[in-house]
Amino acid sequence: MARDSHAALVALNRFGFGARGGASGDLVNAASDPRGFVKAELARPSGVLLEAPGLQSTPQLAQAVFAYQDQVKQAREAAKTAAPAEAPMPQAPADQKPAVRRNLSLNAAATEIAGQMAEAKPADNAAKPEIMQPNTAAPPAAKPAPQPLNVIQKTFRAEALARLQRATLVECGFTERLVVFWSNHFCISATKGELARMWAGAFEREAIRPHVLGRFADMLKAVEQHPAMLFFLDNQQSLGPDSRAGQNRKRGLNENLAREIMELHTLGVGGGYTQEDVTSLARIITGWTFAGRQGQLGTPGSFVFNSNAHQPGPQVLLGKTYEAAGLGQGEAALADIARHPSTAKFIATKFVRHFVADDPPQALVARLRDVFVKTDGDLKAMAVALVDSDEAWKAPLTKMRSPYDFVIASGRLLARVPEDPGAYLNNLNLLGQPLWSPAGPNGFPDTSVAWAAPEGIKLRLDIAAQMGARLGNNIDPLDLLEFAAADAASVETRRTIERAESRQQALALLLMSPEMQRR
Repeated sequence: MARDSHAALVALNRFGFGARGGASGDLVNAASDPRGFVKAELARPSGVLLEAPGLQSTPQLAQAVFAYQDQVKQAREAAKTAAPAEAPMPQAPADQKPAVRRNLSLNAAATEIAGQMAEAKPADNAAKPEIMQPNTAAPPAAKPAPQPLNVIQKTFRAEALARLQRATLVECGFTERLVVFWSNHFCISATKGELARMWAGAFEREAIRPHVLGRFADMLKAVEQHPAMLFFLDNQQSLGPDSRAGQNRKRGLNENLAREIMELHTLGVGGGYTQEDVTSLARIITGWTFAGRQGQLGTPGSFVFNSNAHQPGPQVLLGKTYEAAGLGQGEAALADIARHPSTAKFIATKFVRHFVADDPPQALVARLRDVFVKTDGDLKAMAVALVDSDEAWKAPLTKMRSPYDFVIASGRLLARVPEDPGAYLNNLNLLGQPLWSPAGPNGFPDTSVAWAAPEGIKLRLDIAAQMGARLGNNIDPLDLLEFAAADAASVETRRTIERAESRQQALALLLMSPEMQRR
């Protein structure tokens, strides 16, 4: 059973979000057929889609934003003519609470387990990896404005809750992990503005989820034509210099979207493109925009092709000439970039790095690259090849869970189905991975060292201590360890939990153990 328990631990932690507590039996089910347990979710493609009461489409959300902005504008104008009144003290949103205080009494006891998670430092001449800094400062204050009904925050929290509940309840979590991977690969940031915050969840539901088990080219097209991505990377501001709109407004190209398509979404740095290719792609996708509040080009918030903003004429991209074909010119270019050999290698490398190791085994990368090429970017086939590989099961569980992984895995083990997203959003903000809000278009980092800074570990301990204090009285941590890892748990982890001074402390130590922090 020991070997099966270890394989079950790999199945649940590497490919999913860890075992659920309660009567789920996840570890036992996974131990009976680890690979089959993981692949079972791939046979249910409709299970990737996310529908919940109240979740609306991008155009519907856009119209809600525009109506809300009109209300705010009217309230401001009315306030100018009214007598000044004492302003109420501003209240922080429920998901932006101040940082919790550390429970220092746990630090000594946690040393045994935390020490097991220490990783070798990179060589002095190695490239410096990105290290995420926890958000210990207060979030920036919002601009003061009347709040008739903050539909933006309400929508964001509803979308967040639907995603958190799905990740907590799903049996294995492989498809949900695929969603998280691709959503971070094709990321936007909710901090860009009101439209981005309103659209963050819808973007994932509409452009990512339907294609997670489909073709990469289809996902690429859906992503680059989604209003959230066009807004995030400013393509609605890009005008062909020789287009009718460009000549009238004396404004030209914005290359943001074109650059990130090539550098971050497909070919990757060193993928064989030049700055001239970036400029050429920017010309090709001029006119890709979304309809605004007036609805002159279409339903507000929907993708539209504005021919008046499109650069006329043929364009040369990566050595190939694309004839003038309006919207079709850009779609043909994207289809070819999706099939480029550099794209196959770049995607396969990121895929293996996420699931297996920070230093991805090159033989496995090559096999997944070949699967990507031979199947025309079939992402389900690539996922199956990953699960079928020996490397994915033999590599040690050394990758540190991201903050999102940590809070989801903890909630699953404790059998706590989120009813309000506030605590989760608070913890993600605190740990430096605010939901759908990376600092840049390259997304959140996907290596252990990015999340292993001492301050981040201490903040995780704070959160674990809070959970222990709140729930420890009614939970036997040793029973929970059986749900999480059974006899795959290390002797050190078991002994440390057994020696805890209280159930509350034992639960906190369990949540900070390698079995819960590594994947």
